[in-house]
Amino acid sequence: MNIKDIIRNENVDFTGIEAPNFLLGLISAFENRFQAVADNAMQEISWKQFFAIICINMCKTPPTIKELAEIMGSSHQNVKQILLKLEKKGFVRLTTDESDKRKQRIELMPYCYEFCRKNDDKSTELIRKMFDGISEEQLQTTIQTILQIEDNLKEI
Repeated sequence: MNIKDIIRNENVDFTGIEAPNFLLGLISAFENRFQAVADNAMQEISWKQFFAIICINMCKTPPTIKELAEIMGSSHQNVKQILLKLEKKGFVRLTTDESDKRKQRIELMPYCYEFCRKNDDKSTELIRKMFDGISEEQLQTTIQTILQIEDNLKEI
């Protein structure tokens, strides 16, 4: 069942729900549905593990766990658990920072690059299908809205 089906569900009464509350519900439901689809598409790793890889890959130098947690919007503890699973599967390596022995840096391993290369077409197709029929203007508005919500969260 997709979100449109839920909205049309006669058993659910959306009357009186304010737009911000409705949007938060949509975002939460979307996240759950997307994670299920992405987990199934990737098979070998979870969406959250793949998201960690994407975020690590965006960094100019190997990030620390704390830096990665900030990028991912997650706790140090959750990111550490994701990384330990990825390390066990051969996707990443955790190394001690040379200038500060208390910090661990995260490096992507050759197996990770091979996995990403093999799954690039699959992930590109998934994204293409997800955003089919959505204009660049709609995307930019959504991005701006979410960034503003993110800024507001930081103030709380």
